[in-house]
Amino acid sequence: MLMKTLLNHVQPFKGFVYKDAKLTKSYDKFEWPEDRIVFEIIPRKNSKAFCSGCGIQAPGYDTLPVRLYDYLPVLGVLTYFAYARRRVKCPDCGVKAEMVPWANGNSQLTLTLQWYLAGWAKDLSWKAVASKFRVSWDSVCRSVEMAVEWGLDHRNLNGIKSIGVDEIAHAKGHKYLTLVYQIDADMRRLLWIGNDRTEECLKGFFTWFGRARSNRIQAICSDMWKPYLNVIKELIPNALHVLDRFHIAQHLGKAIDEVRAEEHRKLQENGYEAILTKTKWLLLRNRKNLKEDQEVSMKELLKYNLKTMKAYLLKEEFSLFWTYSSPAWAGKFLDQWCTKVMRSKIEPLKKKAKMLRRHKPLILNWFKAKGELSSGVVEGLNLKAKLTARKSYGFKNPEMQKIALYHQLGKLPTPEWTHKFC
Repeated sequence: MLMKTLLNHVQPFKGFVYKDAKLTKSYDKFEWPEDRIVFEIIPRKNSKAFCSGCGIQAPGYDTLPVRLYDYLPVLGVLTYFAYARRRVKCPDCGVKAEMVPWANGNSQLTLTLQWYLAGWAKDLSWKAVASKFRVSWDSVCRSVEMAVEWGLDHRNLNGIKSIGVDEIAHAKGHKYLTLVYQIDADMRRLLWIGNDRTEECLKGFFTWFGRARSNRIQAICSDMWKPYLNVIKELIPNALHVLDRFHIAQHLGKAIDEVRAEEHRKLQENGYEAILTKTKWLLLRNRKNLKEDQEVSMKELLKYNLKTMKAYLLKEEFSLFWTYSSPAWAGKFLDQWCTKVMRSKIEPLKKKAKMLRRHKPLILNWFKAKGELSSGVVEGLNLKAKLTARKSYGFKNPEMQKIALYHQLGKLPTPEWTHKFC
């Protein structure tokens, strides 16, 4: 079977035909010859060209020189389409080059190759994709940008019931991006990205999302960042707002580490044995998850009457809070635990206890959601977001980072005609 017959079967273009396929030689930067396959395309007889500006049929004007378009490699050989674009005289746009179905605008890459590159860019770094398929990094970037733009225009935003809000740093100097995720059980994806973590920024999401969709949100997860809390209370007051155990454990862990660092410094200044050296991760780890050698180290530390160990035991005691099933009984436990902490004279932990008291209703919402709604999902997506930044080998601006995040985490749709290996 001829190769052009295969192409007519898997990649037909209305109004165009594959005339011939040629095996030619090209030369790389070292002037070494290598094979390449060129498929010549011609317009079908009596077919009319379409204006690339407005998309309507227009009378012919003249023909441009033959141009090569990068296509998928065939049998490991670089492959191109060769076509001489017609120019049309459009009554609205003037003289314009015709629209071709295998490429967008003046792009040298075929749409098939662009979707192929965008698909691989989800699994490999952009640099690796560029090297593997013998294209530039910018070509991979433009392919991902095209896929994201198409996906955002065609995604379905109906039926979203649960969302999560968090932020990631995108540059030094406390510069953040606000990320909003859908965290329903059957769909977890990135929905929206904002350029800051202010109230105005998060309000921008609800403006974009629309009042009707926002009113159908039943639950939302966030951390304790005050601008987020204010906006959520103002715009979707009827949604169940959950502060998840992940963020609370994170806050308690920071308090424990602050106590440990201060006490370790004082022990060294007073000439005592530095028994708290290299114990940071030991103290932050859940007691149930300690390994055998770590359990031995923990038992040794518990023999000492240290403020750090008192703080550690209070942190471990708080883990019982999540074992309750009733919000009322959980609330009583929280009150008793906070009272005990306030009497402990451990300042970092006292600050966290005051914080928990202030947000008690939102914390107890975790039990109303029966533990099924967790912003741990959001943190997992945030981890993937950070890995996405690394895989892309740097961004020229925040907009490029947004494109990479949507591409990796947005679960965006693709056209039905896309090659199944994209």
